[in-house]
Amino acid sequence: MKNLPDLTKIDFNDEDSNTSKNPTFDAVLAARLSRRGLLRGGVGSAGTALLGGLAVVGCGGGGNDNGIPVSPPAPAPAPAPAPVPAPEKLLGFEAVAKSLADAVVVPAGYSFSVLYALGDPLTAGTPAYKNDGTDTAFENRAGDHHDGMEWFGLDASGKASLTSVDRGLLAVNHEATTDEKLSSFFLHAAGGTTTLPRPASEVDKEIAIHGISVVEVKKTADKWATVQDSAFNFRLTALSDIEIAGPARGNALLVTKYSPSGLKTRGTLNNCGTGKTPWGTFLTGEENWFGYFTRSATDDTARGNDKTVTALKRYGSAQGGASRHGWESAGPDDRYARWIISKTGASADGSDDYRNELNGMGYIVEIDPLDKAKSAKKRTALGRFAHESAAFGKPVVGQPLVVYMGDDARNEYTYKFVSTALWSAADANPADRLATGDKYLNDGKLYVAKFNANGTGEWLELSFTNPVIAGYAGYAFADQADVCVNARLAADAVGATKMDRPEWGGVNPANGEIYQTLTNNSNRRVDPTGSSQLAPDSANPRVYTDMKGATAQQGNPNGHLLRMREGSAGGAATSFTWDVYLFGAEAGADKAMINISSLTADQDFSSPDGLVFSPSTGICWIQTDDGAYTDVTNCMMLAALPGQVGDGAAKTLSYTRADSSKLDVTTPVGKAPTADTLKRFLVGPVGCEITGMCETPDGKAIFVNIQHPGESTKQANLADPTLYTSRWPSNAGYGAGSRPRSATIVITKNDGGRVGS
Repeated sequence: MKNLPDLTKIDFNDEDSNTSKNPTFDAVLAARLSRRGLLRGGVGSAGTALLGGLAVVGCGGGGNDNGIPVSPPAPAPAPAPAPVPAPEKLLGFEAVAKSLADAVVVPAGYSFSVLYALGDPLTAGTPAYKNDGTDTAFENRAGDHHDGMEWFGLDASGKASLTSVDRGLLAVNHEATTDEKLSSFFLHAAGGTTTLPRPASEVDKEIAIHGISVVEVKKTADKWATVQDSAFNFRLTALSDIEIAGPARGNALLVTKYSPSGLKTRGTLNNCGTGKTPWGTFLTGEENWFGYFTRSATDDTARGNDKTVTALKRYGSAQGGASRHGWESAGPDDRYARWIISKTGASADGSDDYRNELNGMGYIVEIDPLDKAKSAKKRTALGRFAHESAAFGKPVVGQPLVVYMGDDARNEYTYKFVSTALWSAADANPADRLATGDKYLNDGKLYVAKFNANGTGEWLELSFTNPVIAGYAGYAFADQADVCVNARLAADAVGATKMDRPEWGGVNPANGEIYQTLTNNSNRRVDPTGSSQLAPDSANPRVYTDMKGATAQQGNPNGHLLRMREGSAGGAATSFTWDVYLFGAEAGADKAMINISSLTADQDFSSPDGLVFSPSTGICWIQTDDGAYTDVTNCMMLAALPGQVGDGAAKTLSYTRADSSKLDVTTPVGKAPTADTLKRFLVGPVGCEITGMCETPDGKAIFVNIQHPGESTKQANLADPTLYTSRWPSNAGYGAGSRPRSATIVITKNDGGRVGS
């Protein structure tokens, strides 16, 4: 039995492989230390409802006609005028206080119910979930770590509907597993094995809970539920057959033993953010997939230290590195062997091993949720990196479509794709949705962002025809497919701006401006040392120390949100202006250097991650995936009414270096929010991330995912539920057992109004 590698020092969700020498804009001067001045909010208040899984509640009333006739009869009084309903006020709810309770907290006047949790059956023949580690058949159950999701309405006949508000499909990402020491321990009766080799029975479960699910949901009276026996329900997992589409289709970089032609690959993995195409398909982003694979300690030499070694290291795969789960150890079967990406075969092209297997992961994947018979497609033209969401600009007839994307790793980049094909209104309801995807997503221009210190920016095209890329000394690109597959290296070549973990993006429907969450970056330093550390620049201007108890968190621990406005050419523009919309921070932190947005106790947050604009209300929903502020509050969702680029003013942050030299970093900052433009709407249970949001077309029901509650539970404590750090949603009355489960909830307003008003 092989000893377990020390995985406690490896964070597969915080990749750091950008060692390029791309410059930052300003050197900086010295980190200011900030010890917390905490405004510790209570668990609840008169203005919040601490809910443990209450059904949706309706409000009603009535009255009598109590008029008494007299003699002689008096004329009937004129009927009272009908009451005029109060005008809707967005963000009219009372802000939710910060909370450490193991519960979902929503505002007074709102209710939620649990809709779809890990293990819930998708077919009539699949048994109910026991939640004790003995369950099987996960190919027919909800996967784990619910993440991004999208709504697809259905009419009474089961056809796509843009107006249906009580029946539809949820396409849900299942990003990962709750694990410690290799094993996804909540899935296994005794917690699973923590040494190699791993049993195939455990590995098969863990592979199956990754991917995506499509599930029909329906509202009957006031209650939402999944339709277990729906013909629409299906899963894609890390073993499902998926086509390669776009420039890399059939390219030598995609040749494997499984697909010697390079036309397909197996599975989608670590699915995080999402997108919804104008023609009605689902886009899912493959994020932190590199850690699932392993290659031998001598693989660099076996490859002759050729350019593939450069590419592998740029994508986080060093030789001899341990894999996240040890799936490769489960046996010689091909479904386990594919996780070993060493060069072991004698072929020149890789058709007899899996040396190129990593090149099959890291894409935006398009899926038709209404037709499970159609093969999903990996859209390689949109580049390969740690994808989060794919946010479309507003489609305009006769103009190209634009997709905005972020690469979620420290020091990585922000991208956009501009289609060659011009948008046609006829394609909004096509006969073949994936063929329409071929039209718009297989051919176009891929760009990466460079942010200038004066609040302007440039979109730099990643094209093999660009002499800077074609002649790049760091990597010898062969063709455009190579540029797309190794988009990070191409972005290094053109000098893109290294960012503080670009995650979800969104486009404001009111003005078309682009929003990008930048979750955090522990690599920012006043005095950088080593290739991975960076001084702050105008687009990533903060460096400070945030104390979490006795632990010093350095860099930019709380993150920020950036917004951009395209130039006069719209989505096809190659220039833009930008500012920082919001800085995450504690309310009590120094307003000169940390709490620059002057957040109050009803607004403060850390590590913004998910971001979705409501199509019906225009509210910008901001979700957090935080570890920096979790001694004060669990992760949360905020509602915002954002302004526009340039509505604030420039802010200068002054630092002092260790050698006492000084430098100022100036950045454009948006107008500080008020109580009417930003407030906390929801706080989740212990250990969770709040992620993924979609809604019915009328905005009266929203769907939100609660990911990995109880994540900090120790595997050694599995036998004693009282030691779980969370028991949600079982403690909210949902399902069997006590083990915590990721789940989708549905939130409604008790008076029947739109959510967020």
